[in-house]
Amino acid sequence: MKDIVLYCKSYRRDFLRLKRLLESIEQFNHDHISFFISTPQDQHQDLITILGENGNYHWVSDESIVAANPRAPKGIEKTRSGSLSQQAIKSEFWRLEVSENYVCIDSDCVFIKPFYRSDFLAPDGNPYTVIYQNKEFFQLAGNRNYSKVPQNLRREGDAVKALFNRNGPNYYCPCPPFIWSSKVWRSLDESYLIPHNLTFWDVSNDEHPETLLYLEALLNFNAIPLYPLEQLFRIYYYDWHFFLLRRLGESIEKVRHNYLGVIYQSNWESNLDYGVPNKSFASRLVRGIKRFSKYLSSFL
Repeated sequence: MKDIVLYCKSYRRDFLRLKRLLESIEQFNHDHISFFISTPQDQHQDLITILGENGNYHWVSDESIVAANPRAPKGIEKTRSGSLSQQAIKSEFWRLEVSENYVCIDSDCVFIKPFYRSDFLAPDGNPYTVIYQNKEFFQLAGNRNYSKVPQNLRREGDAVKALFNRNGPNYYCPCPPFIWSSKVWRSLDESYLIPHNLTFWDVSNDEHPETLLYLEALLNFNAIPLYPLEQLFRIYYYDWHFFLLRRLGESIEKVRHNYLGVIYQSNWESNLDYGVPNKSFASRLVRGIKRFSKYLSSFL
């Protein structure tokens, strides 16, 4: 079993973004950390079409990850929304036992400078944990009158804390990369899910995102030492966030001083959607107009 791998759960619409991510990994992965990709079985051929069959990655099917949990009903991933299914599959990857730890990344991530095992693992071999209170973004969103986003994150934090009866501040790691330990996921399974006759599919939902379930499991069951780390990638949560920071002088060259990569949210970077657009031309036109208005508002 490896000490750490990179892992991305993807699907057809994101394959062009995934290609960009793979190219950045090939360029900057100086310790040659193995990269695993999972997709639905029926999308494997499309993946090969975009990435090639002999690329620097290992493919596994989403179905094999679901089947690795004997308590999960067969085909359950097909009964959930895409976002909820993705949460659970990413969180159950540890069951394949390919690695003690994994860096979970999304297709819209891009590495921008060399990275090494030591960016993810402490000297004793335990992983770092990305954990923080997210006050900077909360303040920025409030300053720009986008109060709904912090409200939703705080509500999620309160809901997951309540599952474990923990009092105290809310902690977050809302965007990848996530550095996840199999020991933490196993402790959640053995100390909470099994005693309550639940699977991860039962507790992971819009109110209980997988990121917070992992952090609360770590804080409650102490499966590994807590070595806190701030966010590894520069996150542009929304298009207004991206435009505003660029207006303030941010650039890739400056971001490299503090971050390993950047995240361009796929929900507002539609030019990299693979395949036939899901939305009509009129809908895409309206979205483009809204995005341009947010660009203009960054000047205010």
